[in-house]
Amino acid sequence: MPHSPAPELLQAAPAPDHGPQLFEVEDANADAQASRPKIVACPDCDLLNRLPKTNGVKLVCARCGAVLYRRHRANSIDISLALTLAALLLFFISNSFPFLAMKSGGFFQETTLLTGIQELWKQELYGLSGLVFLTCTLVPLAQMAGLLYILIPLHRNRRPAPHATRVFRLVQEVAPWGMMEVFMIGILVALVKLGHMATIIPGISVFSFGALIFVLAAAFMSLDLPQLWDRLDMRR
Repeated sequence: MPHSPAPELLQAAPAPDHGPQLFEVEDANADAQASRPKIVACPDCDLLNRLPKTNGVKLVCARCGAVLYRRHRANSIDISLALTLAALLLFFISNSFPFLAMKSGGFFQETTLLTGIQELWKQELYGLSGLVFLTCTLVPLAQMAGLLYILIPLHRNRRPAPHATRVFRLVQEVAPWGMMEVFMIGILVALVKLGHMATIIPGISVFSFGALIFVLAAAFMSLDLPQLWDRLDMRR
């Protein structure tokens, strides 16, 4: 079999100056530049890029132009940790209070997220029940627990937790299985379709669950991944 060529290593290019895309870095950010990894693999084409010592806050891949590095706030770990704690609080609210209530004539019934999963199980919809539990409860909880396990020691300026890199890779791998937004869309569709049959009363959990989707996404987006991987490097 022909051998695949070795990974190509090129110099990452600063982002072209299109107005506000490129800014100058102040001297106060020198420490952040020093901690920046020297080589980064492009997330789109897998090209190994050597990061130059530049004052630009945005670096792009030399081959495909994908963004390799974009400067976040210096306290990105603290921001992500705060958002993760807020998401965890919203998660417990979503699973503790009524999710929906149905009222029709003299009939009134409330349900929570977990009781809804139990009802699916009682109706012998085992696959659907397990899928909802996995994508809307287990995976989001595992993501938040993993982030807290990783970020709390870094927030306290301690060495990374044992196996922190493996935990973060696992958090990234299970991310596609977190489908809270799909479940939320299904709830909104049900509200529209059942509106003419009964009075549907959204509970506090509906709003906390919707907020959880955005807060958890913001926790991941606020992470400065190159800086995080550098902090998790046990060889330092």
